[in-house]
Amino acid sequence: MRGDSSPVGTHRVRHPVGVLPQAADVLDNSPDIWADEVRLAVERLNLDAASFRQLWEKHRGDGAAIRAEVCQIVARRGKMHNPVTGSGGMLIGTVEEVGPASPLGLRVGQRVATLVSLTLTPLAITDGLANWDGLSEQVPCTGHAILFARSVAAVLPEDLDPGLALAVLDVCGAPALTDRVVRRYRRPERAPIVTVLGAAGKSGSLALAAARRAGAGYTIGVVPTDVEADRLTASGLADAVVIADARDPVGLAEAVTKAGGPAQVTVVCVDVPGCEHGAILATTQGGTVIFFSMATSFPAAALGAEGLAADVTMLIGNGYLPGHAEYALDLIRREPGVRRLFQARLAGETHAPRSHTRD
Repeated sequence: MRGDSSPVGTHRVRHPVGVLPQAADVLDNSPDIWADEVRLAVERLNLDAASFRQLWEKHRGDGAAIRAEVCQIVARRGKMHNPVTGSGGMLIGTVEEVGPASPLGLRVGQRVATLVSLTLTPLAITDGLANWDGLSEQVPCTGHAILFARSVAAVLPEDLDPGLALAVLDVCGAPALTDRVVRRYRRPERAPIVTVLGAAGKSGSLALAAARRAGAGYTIGVVPTDVEADRLTASGLADAVVIADARDPVGLAEAVTKAGGPAQVTVVCVDVPGCEHGAILATTQGGTVIFFSMATSFPAAALGAEGLAADVTMLIGNGYLPGHAEYALDLIRREPGVRRLFQARLAGETHAPRSHTRD
């Protein structure tokens, strides 16, 4: 076992020296662990929606080419860190070895999901992704991954299918932060209006359910197609369902206003760029926009709000709040509409990425 290490993982950074693992170009992904690390035998990756969409569009849906590029990225960087989108995803695996100084409380043999990004997780793939066709975000594989002392992981629940649990945990920061923000806006005299862009997707449906649970007075779900509108309507999660292109700022704002907006809280759960200005316009003065998409341009959001004289607070959904995993899993257990949307997406996972939803 290796000697001194850093709880934030800087000892695994190969290049450039001095940065944190997420910002590194290359990580040391060797299986020998330091005293405060944990090694996992990897079972499945979950690529984030923005990264998978970029790979799909680059290779025009050629699964073999997508698979080859993911293997190449991991082999070159020692982690799954898409150099174009800057994003990665997460994984599930079984605990193989626990260092004696690890504070994570994990035991050998436990099946866990990592709640930290693959962009900062040392990862090695040993099977060439032979069992993945390259056509879905969930990637069966063999290999190992390393957790640091400051990493976060959740033991997989026994009552949920691992694929469903992985899909929920991949976006579990969205409902937790939505809950926190909506509760801050809730007043005895008026409950807030909440709009969710990409509302039929995984993070979007969880955000809608969380908004209602937190006391939203009215919810508006925005989707890009009739098919997603029908699914969202059937789920019963939104008071109003709007079909609109989230990349059309004026059109989106008009559609949301017609449906009962503008909103005090707008949650952006999309996997395509160009939705920043529409979200800002669809939010009332003094409101809050939460960006949960890795496709978001934060300069565009900041400068756009300035140019629109929009007094809105803009939050980056960083994917972590205390208790976020348990909260999201409770939603999937207790909200039938959310569970149906998740199961429908997982059942039809092998297809071109859907527009405007953060899957």
